Amino acid sequence: MTGALTPPSLPFLPLGPSLVVLAVGMVGVLAEAFLDARLRRLVQPLLALGGYVAAFVLVVVQAQRPARVVDGSLAADGPALFAGGTILLLAITATFLVMERRAAGGAIVAHAAVLPGSRGSATLAASEELQTEVYPLMVFSVGGMLLFGASTTLLMMFLALEVLSLPLYLMTGLARRRRLLSQEAAVKYFLLGAFSSGFFLYGAALLYGYAGSLQLSAIASTAAAGNGSSALRFAGLALVAVGLLFKLGAAPFHAWTPDVYQGAPTPVTAFMAAGTKVAAFLALLRFLDVGFAGLHADWQPLLIAVAVLTMLVGSFFAVTQNDVKRMLAYSSVAHAGFLLVGVAAGNTAGLKGSLFYLLAYGFTTIGSFTVLTLVRDPDGEAGNVARWAGLGRRAPVLAGSFALFLLALAGIPLTSGFMAKFAVFSAAISAHETGLVVVGLLTTVVTAFFYLRVVVLMFFTDPPEDAPAIAVPGLATRVALGIAVAMTLVLGIVPQVALHLAGSAASFLP
Repeated sequence: MTGALTPPSLPFLPLGPSLVVLAVGMVGVLAEAFLDARLRRLVQPLLALGGYVAAFVLVVVQAQRPARVVDGSLAADGPALFAGGTILLLAITATFLVMERRAAGGAIVAHAAVLPGSRGSATLAASEELQTEVYPLMVFSVGGMLLFGASTTLLMMFLALEVLSLPLYLMTGLARRRRLLSQEAAVKYFLLGAFSSGFFLYGAALLYGYAGSLQLSAIASTAAAGNGSSALRFAGLALVAVGLLFKLGAAPFHAWTPDVYQGAPTPVTAFMAAGTKVAAFLALLRFLDVGFAGLHADWQPLLIAVAVLTMLVGSFFAVTQNDVKRMLAYSSVAHAGFLLVGVAAGNTAGLKGSLFYLLAYGFTTIGSFTVLTLVRDPDGEAGNVARWAGLGRRAPVLAGSFALFLLALAGIPLTSGFMAKFAVFSAAISAHETGLVVVGLLTTVVTAFFYLRVVVLMFFTDPPEDAPAIAVPGLATRVALGIAVAMTLVLGIVPQVALHLAGSAASFLP
């Protein structure tokens, strides 16, 4: 038949991780609809974990077989597979954290015990009620993250962006014990997210007018040939970059970050802070390195300015915070700036350093929020920094774990954070961006101040008379915390394997 459309081939192995995760999400929706509550609490976490593990195995199998599929709309190349494996490992860890929030007759009971010597109610109501619908929502978001970083066309990138974002909007509003704060955060995230998606779409339309295609490779070819309108090129580049930088939480597009992080259930915040950054940074790297590969001098000044502003805003605003969640939110803004240093380098070393940084930062972030779920006042988590005074005397293992994560975020040697910063700063120096590295080092000193302030408070200050209770972590939370601690130490002390993998993966398919 003349003019009939030929459907693209869909090879299973390159698409396997995304297909498996999305299929598990659909099965999870059916389970949510047809199983009773008791069965759902058993099936949903096992289903999610099984999907993540199966997808991770497929990522490992595909690692030596880079390919472009779906008419070139998706790339199963080194960066996509490394970031996909990172996202799946983070999702597994975050799922263990979510499993501790189990429904019991409409209320959530974290544990019926507290650590000896701590004050507070013996039964600690969690600060958020996470019903079983959180599992398929998280699975769908992970599926979108896997597709987002692998997209080689702006249309597929936008679809993946919406698939990963819409479940996050819903998950942000699931903290029913703090209904108003949580729902306000969800609405704010949704409205600003929709606004940023509009920027992305408008920028994609301008780039289509410039190159006649939404393929990143076609945009690069048009730019290399000197064809098209430079005004359309620059406007499209700027608008798409705004949409991507919003997802990263980079300044000045970071306003949603502290409110959403504070309002969302803490396990959701941990997953969002870790996984979304990996997917969004990979999408930004692919957009710039593939779509504008020959125009490094055009986009680098803009990115350097955003990196400097992001580091300054994140560092200095974090110093003023008295809430642990908001402090970690502004900390994530500062780390987005550090990651942009690697992106601005625009070389292979920058891509390698960024991939390693995303791996290290993800586990440190999940570990930090895991500790936060265990320090509780009668009405929920003890968010005020002053409430953490003397924690090292009452719960030394828990406080020691949190101190390790804070030191890693500060970039102290023998932690994953030090190696991550060293990797991206070295890449920037090799690209002769010494001034950017100097700003990064100065803001690192500022970030170290508010991290060490909490460490000093925990270990060198007497606990208050009405000190918060310390919940005894269950097996799932212990697993999540153990994974985060182990990865933070291993990536700091023996980072060679991860750096080698990141280096081997640091090459986009054209």
